[in-house]
Amino acid sequence: MERGLVLVVEDEPAIAELVALYLRRDGFGVHLESSGDAALAAVRTLSPVAVVLDVGLPVLNGIEVCRAMRAAGDWTPVLFVTARDDEVDRLLGLELGADDYITKPFSPRELALRVRTVLRRSSGPVSDVLQVGSVRLDVGERRAFAGSDEVSLTSTEFGLLSYLMKNPRQVFSREQLLSAVWGYSSMAGTRTVDVHIAQLRAKFGTLSPIRTVRGVGYSADAP
Repeated sequence: MERGLVLVVEDEPAIAELVALYLRRDGFGVHLESSGDAALAAVRTLSPVAVVLDVGLPVLNGIEVCRAMRAAGDWTPVLFVTARDDEVDRLLGLELGADDYITKPFSPRELALRVRTVLRRSSGPVSDVLQVGSVRLDVGERRAFAGSDEVSLTSTEFGLLSYLMKNPRQVFSREQLLSAVWGYSSMAGTRTVDVHIAQLRAKFGTLSPIRTVRGVGYSADAP
């Protein structure tokens, strides 16, 4: 049974075909594009379940594509493919709304795993409402609120915050959060957790329920 359509945007044909092969083996439909403008058109017309987006695209790069999607209110999960580790913090910057990243050279099997993980975070229970302080999550509808104001979150941000809020006042290490939320603790650095925590705090401001326990990790508690 097909799991949905994944849009793969990659200007190196050999890499694109290899990624497509592994995603199709996992049961996904795949549509390939090689430029940023074509990617935006495909997002609008095809409504993919996820986008695998190379950063180093010609003319309109992956960062600009993701920014345009988020500005249009499109929160389809985005997984960045980047050539350098030192781009990671910038790529997961607060304004971009990326869900995950992977650096070249990468294992296509690992990339397929990460797509599955991002989509698993996007599904969630049928109905569940979580509240810590003034922050409320409607897990069934995938909506987040700071007081009466709705806050737009990526699937990864939503998954991370809901995990903390389901276990209020319990402190989790970065390694525990990687394993529970990302699902592949051995494949990613703990800096990933810090970047997403910073994204959440920026979006919720003074109402953010996330507390840092120095030398240990993070917890959710009323501010």
